[in-house]
Amino acid sequence: MKTLLAGFAGLALFAAAIAAPATAQEIKAGDLVITQAWSRATPGGAKIGGAYLTIENKGTTPDTLVGGSADIAGKVEVHEMAVTNGVMKMRQLDKGLAIDPGKTVKFAPGGYHLMLVDLKSPLKQGDKVPMMLQFEKAGKVQVSLDVQGVGAQAPGGTADKGGQMKKMPDHSGMKM
Repeated sequence: MKTLLAGFAGLALFAAAIAAPATAQEIKAGDLVITQAWSRATPGGAKIGGAYLTIENKGTTPDTLVGGSADIAGKVEVHEMAVTNGVMKMRQLDKGLAIDPGKTVKFAPGGYHLMLVDLKSPLKQGDKVPMMLQFEKAGKVQVSLDVQGVGAQAPGGTADKGGQMKKMPDHSGMKM
């Protein structure tokens, strides 16, 4: 009987482990912790795409994300989208983006993002795309983008009550 109960307990633990949601990749680079690296799928012929992630600075000094690189793109730029006088504008942050000590910066659609310029092929849902981030202090950090659906708003996608993807500014099909 003890063997049978032990077997059930082991099976229950195994089932719980399988049923638990997958945790996002967590990468530590110096005082920085990078999580939830993802991108949206792009239509064929698209020349740009966006990459998103979360960066937490657990240290006591700032670090700056200055750019990156990816085999799938000609270049990777740090961008910001912001509403100014009722107009949404996107601009490249030429000097990068400082991650202050004790702060977390979330790169998401409609805000900070990494622009993948001159895509060599479309980003396809379900793919994992390697990308190298470049920080002033932490140096080069390898991440893997989980490619979500075209209209995804978060890693794993965010749909409204009707099952439709929420609409946010989407520049994944723009040509530069």
